[in-house]
Amino acid sequence: MTTAALLLAISAPVRADIYKYEAPDGTVHFTDAPTDKRFKIFMRDIKKDKKLRTAFKLPGYARNPAEFEPIINSCSREYGVDSSLIKAVIHAESGYNPTAVSSKGAQGLMQLMPKTAQGLKVADSFNPQDNIRGGVRYLRFLLDTFKGNESLAVAAYNCGLNNVAKYGGIPPYPETQTYVAKVLSYRNNYR
Repeated sequence: MTTAALLLAISAPVRADIYKYEAPDGTVHFTDAPTDKRFKIFMRDIKKDKKLRTAFKLPGYARNPAEFEPIINSCSREYGVDSSLIKAVIHAESGYNPTAVSSKGAQGLMQLMPKTAQGLKVADSFNPQDNIRGGVRYLRFLLDTFKGNESLAVAAYNCGLNNVAKYGGIPPYPETQTYVAKVLSYRNNYR
């Protein structure tokens, strides 16, 4: 292979799921072809993920993202939040599953905690329209709080406003750091 062909192959966009494994010594390994069960999904290929969700129409599970496009676009205009950021948060939070419930109790597409949902006047966290509207309203609040800094707003969405304020930036929590990178990568793919 010539150098020019090699450079062209390297610069071409590659789409694949990315897996991550952190070794006991702290070394972090990434791959698109895991050879060990210790590798966990780090970032999904959005196009492949959309095809899977569209192919399997199971009630109550992840659905076709296009189904929620009108609600997302409406909330994006209403609250002035980039629709690609909204889609990225939904993708990272619930994988477009409107009935998702986390182990910590967060609910719906944008994974609103019950107290947060109550404060946002969300009547039903499992109703996609209520959930997205509440989640986008909360994102708007976080973006305003952090003067438009999406990284800090997304970090606060994940681990709470107080933790971001306490550390004066993205907290040193691996989950939050991974979450921020994932959401911002998804956002770029949705643009």
